[in-house]
Amino acid sequence: MLHLRMITPHHLTEQVVELIDNTVGTTHLVVLTGAARDPEGDLVLCDVAREAADELLQEMRGLGIDKSGSIAVENIDLSISRRADDAEAEAPGEAADAVIWEQLAEATHEESTLTITYAVFMIVATMIAACGVVLDNAILIVGAMAVGPEFGPLAGICTGLVQRRPRLAGRSLIALVTGFAAAIVATTVFSLGMDALDLFHEGMLDDPRPNTSFIWQPDPFSFVVALLAGVAGMLSLTSAKAGALVGVAISVTTVPAGANAAVALSYGDFPQMWGSAAQLALNLGGIILSGTLTLIAWKMLWRTQQSRMIRKPGAPGVANGGG
Repeated sequence: MLHLRMITPHHLTEQVVELIDNTVGTTHLVVLTGAARDPEGDLVLCDVAREAADELLQEMRGLGIDKSGSIAVENIDLSISRRADDAEAEAPGEAADAVIWEQLAEATHEESTLTITYAVFMIVATMIAACGVVLDNAILIVGAMAVGPEFGPLAGICTGLVQRRPRLAGRSLIALVTGFAAAIVATTVFSLGMDALDLFHEGMLDDPRPNTSFIWQPDPFSFVVALLAGVAGMLSLTSAKAGALVGVAISVTTVPAGANAAVALSYGDFPQMWGSAAQLALNLGGIILSGTLTLIAWKMLWRTQQSRMIRKPGAPGVANGGG
């Protein structure tokens, strides 16, 4: 269940209450007349099943509540209520499958903004991966994959394309490109510094590396894995199962490819550098392609699911039993 807190102008409160009353999956409606001061208006509270939340939020935005008042959404970790159980049972579909597009856009907005923290994570992850490729250490490679924050901008690009939000897609693309560029430059300097300290040397890069040589030798499986990772990543975001993102992060060779490109560049090994760049491009392109297609498919599927019943029986303009 989700908890909605809305500040509504006085002249819209009756419409908001009627909308909530008529929406399947809503309960625990509370109206506090004149309680809001900034902005001035009434405070309307309700709980809604996750399956019905997206439709209700779209209707609220249609009334202009997001402009004249406010809409806040919170997850309810525990709700002990027979009415809440009934509301979830009435709502179409399953909560785990529901997509709340406003929530997805907000989450990807935060994760896809170019910040100092994001850049530092990218640089540190790429430096860890550089140590991993030079030492042929798979543990370091996995650790670098888990630390890398690049899936946020990738998800932002997919969401921006599907939701037709060019600003979100553009900001995400800038964060992705700038982050990798900064990480590769910084890691190149890092590699030169490690070489000066006699911790790295060119022979380590040329030696057989059975655990990490795949990083600069892309093959069809590189693209296939990226496609599958994009599907898993977007599903984990839309279903709020964020734990799956860790598995996505350590299944694609993005940060390690950037690291290997940086180390190879520092030693002038251009074949390895271009091979790593190709690996990076394949992984990023595969994730964006499959992530976008996954969101499109999920949007169509969920729209079909919601069409079964988006209003309570007897609501104005909707036949009893569905709609």
